[in-house]
Amino acid sequence: MKQTYIGGQAVMEGVMMRGKKVYTVAVRKPDGEIVIDKQPVHTLADRYPILRWPILRGVLAFIESMIIGVKTLTYSAEFFETEEEVKPSKVDTWLEKKLGDKLNDFLIGFTVVVAILLSIGLFMVAPLLITRLIHNWIPTGRLRSAVEGIIRILLFLSYILLISRMKDIQRVFQYHGAEHKTINCYEKGLPLTVENAKKQTRLHKRCGTSFLLIVMLVSIFVFMLIDIDNMWLRFLSRIAFVPLIAGLSYEIIRFAGRSDSFLVRFISYPGMGLQRLTTAEPDEEQLAVAICAMKGVLEEEGDYQDEGNNP
Repeated sequence: MKQTYIGGQAVMEGVMMRGKKVYTVAVRKPDGEIVIDKQPVHTLADRYPILRWPILRGVLAFIESMIIGVKTLTYSAEFFETEEEVKPSKVDTWLEKKLGDKLNDFLIGFTVVVAILLSIGLFMVAPLLITRLIHNWIPTGRLRSAVEGIIRILLFLSYILLISRMKDIQRVFQYHGAEHKTINCYEKGLPLTVENAKKQTRLHKRCGTSFLLIVMLVSIFVFMLIDIDNMWLRFLSRIAFVPLIAGLSYEIIRFAGRSDSFLVRFISYPGMGLQRLTTAEPDEEQLAVAICAMKGVLEEEGDYQDEGNNP
């Protein structure tokens, strides 16, 4: 079994694969053509080596993954915009005048910040407030933290179940499955062909879905250790400890991706089960897109061999 650092995500009618040097987005346009875009990977860890330390590298990886994720989603969406001409609003015009070429970077950064704040609000603050409503029936602070964690997981599962009913999201989940099958095919050392990828499982230990679930589980243990009665201090702790929880969760996922021990399989089992909701069986065309994205990365990383059967 090959150990690989390559990961990815599904985008609109496509897949992004990320290596150490580049990330590649492959999108199937409405006319059936597959377009590929390669971009270099820039990381702050190259400038500040301390960010490669355990925990810190997880926080950085999470933020940089969100930035690349927003960029690639925006790129893929451009192929499916309507032809209708939309008149720019006054805000759009003002921002373009003030920021110029930096407007796109500003919008991506703004989107990432809003997404993080909404996630913290929904999955950190909301469970705290719900637990507050029933705290009189919960005898200890640590038990309140456990109940809060269970509510957090239930909200997360409800969110996934809700979005999984959307038709467009079902397509994204199929591409998510195609991404996993392609990575699994590569890790087994098989030629990257549609037939080989089709036979692989659509689940993967290093999946972002597993990461998010581990974040939920780690948060339970972290907050149980912090027995704070004051409501405002509990509120601030939920925000302040997000980086630590994300960093710890990253280390767990990183370890799981490098081992196949019984302990790792046990830890990975809940996340792998949850992936049955966030992935779906892809068709051959979707697998072909994922393979194109993977080959695009491997060509730049120096680990690509043409099997003579390009999808």
